[in-house]
Amino acid sequence: MTALEGHGTYDAVIVGGGHNGLVAAAYLARAGRSVLVLERLDHIGGAAVSTRPFAGVDARLSRYSYLVSLLPQKIVRDLALDFRLRTRTVSSYTPVERDGRPTGLLVGGGEERTREAFARLTGSDREYEAWQRFYGMTGRVARRVFPTLTEPLPSRDALRRRVDDEDAWRILFEEPIGVAVEDRFADDLVRGVVLTDGLIGTFADAHDPSLRQNRCFLYHVIGGGTGDWDVPVGGMGALTDALAAAARRAGAVVATGHEAVRVATDGRRAEVTYRTRDGEGTVGARHVLVNASPQALAALTGDTPPEPAEGAQLKVNMLLKRLPRLRDASVDPREAFSGTFHIAEGYEQLATAHAQAAAGELPAAPPSEIYCHSLTDPTILGPDLVEQGYQTLTLFGLHTPARLFTRDNDAVREELLKSTLAQLDAHLAEPLADCLATDADGRPCIEARTPLDLERDLRLPGGNIFHRALTWPYAQEGTGRWGVETGHANVLLCGAGAVRGGGVSGVPGHNAAMAVLEGPGG
Repeated sequence: MTALEGHGTYDAVIVGGGHNGLVAAAYLARAGRSVLVLERLDHIGGAAVSTRPFAGVDARLSRYSYLVSLLPQKIVRDLALDFRLRTRTVSSYTPVERDGRPTGLLVGGGEERTREAFARLTGSDREYEAWQRFYGMTGRVARRVFPTLTEPLPSRDALRRRVDDEDAWRILFEEPIGVAVEDRFADDLVRGVVLTDGLIGTFADAHDPSLRQNRCFLYHVIGGGTGDWDVPVGGMGALTDALAAAARRAGAVVATGHEAVRVATDGRRAEVTYRTRDGEGTVGARHVLVNASPQALAALTGDTPPEPAEGAQLKVNMLLKRLPRLRDASVDPREAFSGTFHIAEGYEQLATAHAQAAAGELPAAPPSEIYCHSLTDPTILGPDLVEQGYQTLTLFGLHTPARLFTRDNDAVREELLKSTLAQLDAHLAEPLADCLATDADGRPCIEARTPLDLERDLRLPGGNIFHRALTWPYAQEGTGRWGVETGHANVLLCGAGAVRGGGVSGVPGHNAAMAVLEGPGG
């Protein structure tokens, strides 16, 4: 007999204990519904977890998901979450060599300092003023669009009226973002820094007619109505721990080690079959919420799965004994690494890397961005490591589609990691390898994950971190009222593959719960 037999029927069974599933569980349980969460692993969190990846080292890293922007404060307040974010003091630093000397662009530390950094790099105030105008525009859009993510899907025309800025609508929603970047900025490095928000986990050119880069860009600039990306205190696992605590307090049952394998439904009642180490069991449900990919949903219900969307990122976690010194001695490494540290992300470099990867080759100069979370939140390190000056580094590589790794994932991973770190070393006054800490077995504290690794470890089809290509945040044919509906009336998709999904947001979980609560008998 398995642990859940004899429990009969729940109002809601949630498949998957990632952060979105836990958000849905907490909302439904707080509304008085009986809720069961089935998680196949022995822990909750999905990709939003904190782990100690290096043997014998007291460093708790956000292993897969790093930063938070899209989580509405509404969810934090509604669920009374014991969870905090810290703002990074610097937005970004991008090193470059100009006229044979190392320099760079530091964005942050106050308006005057940022203006001076632009002028020092470009020779005038023009690029800074263009930057201010451009991000003033995205800020206005963010304040109008972000609140709609936890409302029923607006129509395209309704969202356009809400944006109430025809130039902004054209730039973000209608023409490739590369047009605006090239029209508004002249400096190659500045152009590249702007474009990167459209390429996170998204393999696209600045002028891709599909506008997938625009959709990615939009989600990266609307978070919280500001576009800020913050560090979760205690690591990303602190969020899922808080969500699980909120769900359990409200009465939800969270069962780890229970893998859902089948969902049978007539549209009114459902039966979920699950597997444990002890065998199979079944549980009834009025509603089933699937916190997994659209492909996993189809496998559970027996429907035809959609084609997976290809992932395109290299994820690298590191622990350093100290931050490396920079060739650009005018910048303190503690400032440079406290924001987003851009590497090989000039505009032309990004275009070249995309073209090479599209031709089936590894980029010769792989673009990437790096974050040092421990500068903002030292609590993720043990006290001894903090006292000794240890720091974490997390690297996110761009333009590395899954197709590049199919011939030999292990060999290509090592080749790409080596060339990616070489791009970083080119801007350092000492090799990064000299700064790496070692684990209890004497091995360097560094791990890398390709899209194929994420597909294997997290069941992300194609290794896509968004579960599928990001969608516009408005209603289209077949999207339903909340963007979580499926072909089965009482089965909802509450994972990142829902409309307005992607990133650590909790939005699909919130919206699936709202769809249940406002439905017939909700």
